[in-house]
Amino acid sequence: MIQKTPPMGWNTWNTFGHEINEELIRTTADTMVSSGLLEAGYNYLVIDDCWALKQRDPQTGRLVADPEKFPSGMKAVADYVHSKGLKFGMYSCCGTLTCAGYPSSFDYEFVDAETFASWGVDFLKYDHCYKPDTVPSDLLYRKMGMALANCGRDILFSACSWGVNQTHEWIKSTGAHMWRSTGDITDCWQKIKEIYDLNVPLQPYNGQGCFNDMDMMVVGMHGQGLVGVTGCTDEEYRTHFSIWAMLNSPLMIGCDIRKMDAATKEILMNKDVIAINQDAAGRQPFRASTYGCDTWVKFLEGGDIAILIVNPYEDACRGTLHLTDIGLDVASGRALKARDLWTGNDLGIIKDELLFPSIDAHSCKFLRCSIVER
Repeated sequence: MIQKTPPMGWNTWNTFGHEINEELIRTTADTMVSSGLLEAGYNYLVIDDCWALKQRDPQTGRLVADPEKFPSGMKAVADYVHSKGLKFGMYSCCGTLTCAGYPSSFDYEFVDAETFASWGVDFLKYDHCYKPDTVPSDLLYRKMGMALANCGRDILFSACSWGVNQTHEWIKSTGAHMWRSTGDITDCWQKIKEIYDLNVPLQPYNGQGCFNDMDMMVVGMHGQGLVGVTGCTDEEYRTHFSIWAMLNSPLMIGCDIRKMDAATKEILMNKDVIAINQDAAGRQPFRASTYGCDTWVKFLEGGDIAILIVNPYEDACRGTLHLTDIGLDVASGRALKARDLWTGNDLGIIKDELLFPSIDAHSCKFLRCSIVER
C-alpha cells in the first residue's frame, strides 16, 4: 500500500475525547455523506482513544470494545461506516497503556493487527504514550508496521510519535504512511503558529509514501470540545487550513461536523484549496521569501504553481514574490496568470513581482498560477 496523497477524514479526539459511542459514529458517518464532506475527499472516519474495555479478553488476549459505548460491536460499526462509502479508522498505542490509560498494543502488535483487520479497520492511529524507556521508539513502530503489513488487510498506518527521538530520520523505514511531527494541537492561534514553525525545517522529509502530520485540524471548533482553548476567528481558521493544505499535511477534521456553520463548511470544502493538498505530483513546497510575510511555492502536476503568502505574525506585513526567485526572469519570456483560491478573483498577469502591500496578522493569500508568455 503506497499513500500517494495526504489522507483526509475526521477524528473523534479534538471534540469528544472519551465521550464517544456508537450513535456518535453512526450520525457522524451520515453527516460526512449528507454535508458533502465525503464528496470533497474526506473519506476516513477515525475513532481515537477510549473505545475499549480496561482489560483484554482473558481467553484470547484480544482487545474488546466497550459494550456500553459500542453495543453492536466494532465489526458492525465498521460495516455501517463502510456502507456509507467511508473508510473506518481506530486507535492504539506503542506503550504499555494508551494515553487515556486503556490497553495498548505493546507486545500484542500482531494479535491486535489481526483483530483490527477482522473488524474491517482501514486506518490505525498509533500513539506514543507510556513507552518503556528501555525500548527505542523506532523499534516499536517497525514492529507494528510489520504486523499491519502481514494482517491480511490494507490498513493505513498513522504513526503518532509526536516528532520525538528524531522521528523524521527513521519513520519511513517503519512502513508508516503519515507521522505526527509535533505535540498535540489546541484551538488557539498560538498553537497553530507553533506547529507551523516546527514543521518548516521538516519539509524535506515530507512527501508521497509518508506525509508529515501536523495534527488534526481545529477549524470550526470555536473554543469548544476537548482541545478548545480561546478558539480562533474564521480568518485564522482559513489561514490554518491553507497552511495544512500547502504543506501537504493530512487533512483530518476535529470539529463536530454535525454542527458546522456556513463559514466552517466554506473553509473545509474549498475544492481549490483541497486540490493543492491532493495534487497528484505530491511535491513539497519551498519557502521562496521571508521578507515580510512568509511566501511558499509549490510546483503542481501539469505545470501550474501554487503560491501561499502567509502572515503568522502579530502585525500586518508586506507579502511579496519576485518572479526571478522561482526562475521566471525576463530571459525566460514567461509570466504568471494568477487566481485567488479564497475569493475566486482573477488577479491578471504578473510579470515581475507579486505584491500585496499589507496582509493582516494571521491572514494569508493563496493563489494558483499558470505560466504564460509575457
